[in-house]
Amino acid sequence: MNNGKDHEYLVRTMKIILTDNKNPDDYITEEERKQLLSALQTKLFWVGQRIPNHIEIQGKDYRLHEYVWKLIEKDVLTVAEKSTIDKFIELILEKEKEDAKNLAEKQLMEKDAINLFHETAGLLRAIADLKEIEDGTMRKSAEHFQELYGNQRVNDAKLWLEFIKNTSR
Repeated sequence: MNNGKDHEYLVRTMKIILTDNKNPDDYITEEERKQLLSALQTKLFWVGQRIPNHIEIQGKDYRLHEYVWKLIEKDVLTVAEKSTIDKFIELILEKEKEDAKNLAEKQLMEKDAINLFHETAGLLRAIADLKEIEDGTMRKSAEHFQELYGNQRVNDAKLWLEFIKNTSR
């Protein structure tokens, strides 16, 4: 984590999931481990999670966040790009399973467990985003949002004009 907001988020998460008044350098309890693992299984686990900037898979460093954003900005994906996405999803899934296994089995200090939790959740979010990019649902959702947002702005402007017209009488 590399800025104040990330640190605040880490501290907030530790207070919610982990035992209060505990040193972050202490090891997590089995109950805390279960809470972290359970949180990864919840329906909206990805809300507020960030896709990791970099991940290391099989000794190679990947700029995951940048890759996902480049794909989001594309209007149309080629067959080769879709194939690359599928292969990359498989690599990310392997990394996510490794992280989840470490979270479930390794003796971890609180701060390390929280970092591993966020990395794992971020990988799961990346996988979900990549699948939506590949099948086009992300583009459709973005277009729908832009349409709704544009319509709302027009409606808001009309309401303001009506308000100004009525108050200036």
